[in-house]
Amino acid sequence: MTARAERAKKIVAGLRRLYPEARCELDYSNAHELLFATILSAQCTDVRVNQVTKTLFQRYRTVADYANADPPTLEAIIRSCGFYRSKAKSILEAAKALLERFGGEVPAEMDQLLTLRGVARKTANVVLGDAFGKAEGVVVDTHMKRLAYRMGLTDETDPVAVERDLMACVPKNDWNYFSHAMIWHGRRVCRALRPACEGCALRPHCPQRGLDAD
Repeated sequence: MTARAERAKKIVAGLRRLYPEARCELDYSNAHELLFATILSAQCTDVRVNQVTKTLFQRYRTVADYANADPPTLEAIIRSCGFYRSKAKSILEAAKALLERFGGEVPAEMDQLLTLRGVARKTANVVLGDAFGKAEGVVVDTHMKRLAYRMGLTDETDPVAVERDLMACVPKNDWNYFSHAMIWHGRRVCRALRPACEGCALRPHCPQRGLDAD
């Protein structure tokens, strides 16, 4: 086992003690709601997305409802999530693609999800892991990217390269849990500004790199 893999093992064990209940914090009741909520979460907090989707999910129930949505109305509902025009277009086009190519169902394969507008590996990994229980990769958002570097699990900055490093050192059966637990830790303890290092239970396994750069 490499030194990085050994560190990752200890970090995962520490996360399981800290956050045994770690999960996706987006509210959803089916795969297409999770898909659209994750699209909305780009550069937006889950708290804000959950506020918006309370209205969104009541107004649009089926994939066909989204595909046939009036763009200005959809934009108005999701406006507070930021980049609302682009996100509305992604939701509309993704919904149309689901109807035209996948029988109105969210596909459970990475290569198929990546053909949808607004879906890159981060979104695809969330959907596969949480809607289908499939571990195809590690979710790399801003929190994961920051923590993975600080903890010495990667030297990369590109999300795809960061994910590749994490997949190499974290056991596959931990990928889904690790994705959520690291994000929880980033929100609660290892924040971008003023991380709470002194009280952090993971500090014995963390090189704490890059803190000054934040």
